[in-house]
Amino acid sequence: MVEPGVRKRKGTDEGRKSAHAKEKTPFKGRFNPKLSDKTSMISHQMLAKLVIGAGAVIYLIVSKMREGDNFVNMVKVEETLESKRHQQFLCSPAYKREILALEPACQPSQCGRFVMDGLVTAEEAHALLNVAKKGLSKGGGSGGASILDLHSGALSHGDKFINLYKSHPDVYTSQDFKLYVSVKDRVKEAIAEHFNIDREKLYLTYPTFFSELTAVPARTVHDEYWHDHIDKETYPSFHYTSLLYLTNYKRDFTGGRFIFIDNHLKANRTLDPKEGRVSVFTS
Repeated sequence: MVEPGVRKRKGTDEGRKSAHAKEKTPFKGRFNPKLSDKTSMISHQMLAKLVIGAGAVIYLIVSKMREGDNFVNMVKVEETLESKRHQQFLCSPAYKREILALEPACQPSQCGRFVMDGLVTAEEAHALLNVAKKGLSKGGGSGGASILDLHSGALSHGDKFINLYKSHPDVYTSQDFKLYVSVKDRVKEAIAEHFNIDREKLYLTYPTFFSELTAVPARTVHDEYWHDHIDKETYPSFHYTSLLYLTNYKRDFTGGRFIFIDNHLKANRTLDPKEGRVSVFTS
């Protein structure tokens, strides 16, 4: 008679023990975090926290910088304006009081700014640049800024000014002056038309000058042309300011963009210089 029994598979217990042992044995590969943390000076978990923290700090710094420098391009150097681009805004109280005291023909219909391409051709801009270079080559400021007033002949020379027409009376020809007057009158007409004032009541006031700005370190406060300023405070006789650019941003120089600080809009509007580009604004 055969007794009933439980049939056992050979090696079952040993197999379970072996599997259990394998589960508890950590992977000894090269990239096992738990194993490598034991021999590292800093754990992977701590390293991840540091990376995340550093990223958050960088993000906050960049965001803060962008808040302070909120630039909006009014016109880029790559653009060629087919028509006038302009912005209108309220006149400041002091400016408004002054213009209201003028005769009606001199009172502008608005305050603001505009920029134009094509009012002055590239050929005229090149010719005017040569006029400026001829005069500026006879002097030059000791700092980064030099000016030449074509009306009075005042020219930067070191830390002072000389009279170009006395030191070099034959530097310019009649054609040079004819070109200057032609361009000046065209800009004057554009200002009168935009602000709706009598052209005959609009006069070119002092100073009117060519300016050259270089990377030479500033020697005096007058060389520090980058400070915020209001033309009307510097030159009380001004009502409008016009700029004619004779060189191109990026191609001929870097930096030097014109920035309008619009505090009421919490934005800085930039204007890229371009040869022949005319920028006009209420002073």
